Amino acid sequence: MANPTILTVDDDPAVSRAVARDIRRRYGDRYRVVRAVSGDEALDALREIKLRGEQLAVMLADYRMPEMNGIEFLEAAMDLFPLARRVLLTAYADTDAAIDAINVVDLDHYLLKPWNPPEQHLYPVIDTLLDAWLATPDPTATETRVVGHRWSAPSFAVRDFLTRNLVPYRWLLSDEPEGARLLTAAGAAATDVPLVVLADGTSMVAPAEGDLAARVGLSTVPTSDFYDLVVVGGGPAGLGAAVYGASEGLRTVLVEREATGGQAGQSSRIENYLGFPDGVSGSQLTERARRQALKFGAEILSARECVALETAGSARVLRLGAGASITAHTVVLATGVSYRRLTAPGLEDFTGAGVFYGSAVTEALSCEGEEIFIVGGANSAGQAAVYFSHYARRVHLLIRGGDLVRSMSSYLIDQLNAIDHIVVHPWTEVVDGKGNGHLQQLTLRDTRSGATDTVNTSWLFVFIGAEPRTDWLDGTVARDPRGFVVTGPDLIADGRRPADWPLHRDPYHLECSVPGVFAAGDVRAASVKRVASAVGEGAMAVTLVHRYMEAQ
Repeated sequence: MANPTILTVDDDPAVSRAVARDIRRRYGDRYRVVRAVSGDEALDALREIKLRGEQLAVMLADYRMPEMNGIEFLEAAMDLFPLARRVLLTAYADTDAAIDAINVVDLDHYLLKPWNPPEQHLYPVIDTLLDAWLATPDPTATETRVVGHRWSAPSFAVRDFLTRNLVPYRWLLSDEPEGARLLTAAGAAATDVPLVVLADGTSMVAPAEGDLAARVGLSTVPTSDFYDLVVVGGGPAGLGAAVYGASEGLRTVLVEREATGGQAGQSSRIENYLGFPDGVSGSQLTERARRQALKFGAEILSARECVALETAGSARVLRLGAGASITAHTVVLATGVSYRRLTAPGLEDFTGAGVFYGSAVTEALSCEGEEIFIVGGANSAGQAAVYFSHYARRVHLLIRGGDLVRSMSSYLIDQLNAIDHIVVHPWTEVVDGKGNGHLQQLTLRDTRSGATDTVNTSWLFVFIGAEPRTDWLDGTVARDPRGFVVTGPDLIADGRRPADWPLHRDPYHLECSVPGVFAAGDVRAASVKRVASAVGEGAMAVTLVHRYMEAQ
């Protein structure tokens, strides 16, 4: 395979030659350097690279170019090479535009001109970006193909797993020519879906998540038997704990049963998180945090579920199932919460086949021109409604209350009100679902009058309530009646420590009823259900981990 490409585009011939010269001098033995003098010329070069099946590592684009400026070029280039790292070349007067570009095109860096000497100002930037690019799977190098039926719940589960773990793949319908050819080549029947064809040509029929994770390059096996810190759960709190733990020298491993990001990772756009005035998608925020944790040396295990927590003297043992376990000095529980299921008759049979829990972004394109229904009145439901409004003909938001004021941020309510084809239905609940092989019909009920209405739709997205994933802690860690983990001062009743608390001190603020085990984020009782507070608790938990270990 040809060397990956570094592309530069600048309409000033002298600057264009200079940047290409400096990059070729340092990286020319490993990378092909392509130089363009306009955005259009650069896009033509990218299309040719794409057609040849080659890879693009880094793009450097000048901000002030006629007809197509650097931000516009990078935005267009993202459609061709979304994983390539992006650098904007700017003058001092353009730094505000460069900062805006961080959110518009997920800019990795902006570089002030002139950058002399390159050893100090250019090469360290490019080195960092190339390291990050090399650590990210590239679809041109590792294309995975998934063959399945449109309304197959197992097919959706595989696609959702790959999407949430940022594994590139191509989706093929089993009744289309290419999908049918792959089924035949794999010796599989039309009913043997999903079929996953890996980059090396091997195939898997209806794979378990753990097997699939291992085959697509995700880590599933710990490299050590003992760690300073095990973080359970890869949402914002867990990623925050992993970043701070690893960066402060703790041997850290994060165990995630599905995909990093948790509920926040499924959000189409988070607009009230500090530092992102134009918003950031949950997947973008998650990917940055994941890369950050890995950079500091944390291990991340995917598709591994913790089934028990045990104490062994001063050590804490996490059972992972199938006889596997991890032992550590300390544990941070950051398993978050999951959306509650709708109990209406008929809906359970259509999970993954028309009924989806959370913002199933993998289905967005399929919703184009359709009428979709969303259940829920909190921010996650509002964010999903705005996102799906870009595709669906009409979005119906069903809420049990009279309005959204008490449950949704005002900025989201304003956005919903500004979109004509989003309709909010107050005092409404789903009481039935019907279909043949997939959801085709919903029955809605007015909670005041009891009147019902039947609507035709194949799309229902559910965002109701939150249930902690803590059944596996039963009998080990104290929980409240709803299953949330009780920590710190809440463990002390009438000024007295729990009868089974073995230490002379009180539990630390985020510490559970088992010393050395901490809880952070949504899984903790009385926590604030926001991304920022979850990240903060993850960082705070690491501070308490240090305090605990120093006292041992």
